[in-house]
Amino acid sequence: MQAFRNCGLCASGSLVKGRTDFLVARRNMAVLRLSAACVQLLKDKANVFCRSPVHQRLLRLPEVARSNRVAFSLASSLCAVPFTQQVENLSHESLIRRASCLVTDSANTYLSQTTLALVDALTQYAKALHTLIALQKRYITSIGKLTPAEEDSIWQVIIGQRVEVSDRLEECKRFESNWMNAINICELSADAAYNSGAEHACTATKTNLQVAQCKVEELRKISKEAEKKLAETKAEEIQRMAEYASSIDIHDLEDIPEAYLRED
Repeated sequence: MQAFRNCGLCASGSLVKGRTDFLVARRNMAVLRLSAACVQLLKDKANVFCRSPVHQRLLRLPEVARSNRVAFSLASSLCAVPFTQQVENLSHESLIRRASCLVTDSANTYLSQTTLALVDALTQYAKALHTLIALQKRYITSIGKLTPAEEDSIWQVIIGQRVEVSDRLEECKRFESNWMNAINICELSADAAYNSGAEHACTATKTNLQVAQCKVEELRKISKEAEKKLAETKAEEIQRMAEYASSIDIHDLEDIPEAYLRED
């Protein structure tokens, strides 16, 4: 009986194992069939996409990029390479007109910068002149009232201011030279713009010329007036010094500063 039971248990175990292997095999087959169906579906979709207009446009992208690159290269070198074929809106006359407009723009910029520099230099020069005038007038009113040490001190300040005036004048001359070059360039560029048909650029340049010349002329008048006042102050200084010298004893002239006796 024991042997019969063992045989029964072995038979049952074999049966269960066989059924399990059969189920595993069926599941594997189902997975394979599902995978094959997915692969076929992807192939069908790929074939449809390859025949679609979107795919065709994507395939043409490299050619379009190459053509655009060539067009850009031609446009970039258009101004440097002469051409013989007539192109719409790119005739020789229009290119010359555009070039003349660029020249007037550059000339106006140069004129603006040089005018600004010259105006600033003339303004600083006029300020230095008025400062010198004030110092010398202050000294004239104090002649005979200062000690030798005080006179030496104030004359050191006056001499330093004279150096400042001289430096400012040299700066004005240097910037005025640049400004005159800018004036000549603007006049030539205005004529070139007019001859090429760019009347608007010509008119704008001439207007800028008039404004710059008026501004500089205004500052020049101010500087000239300051120079005239300085000359009058020097004349008053000499006269006042002569009166002071005649009112003192000849031996006291040794106390007069040497810088004061100079005629600058």
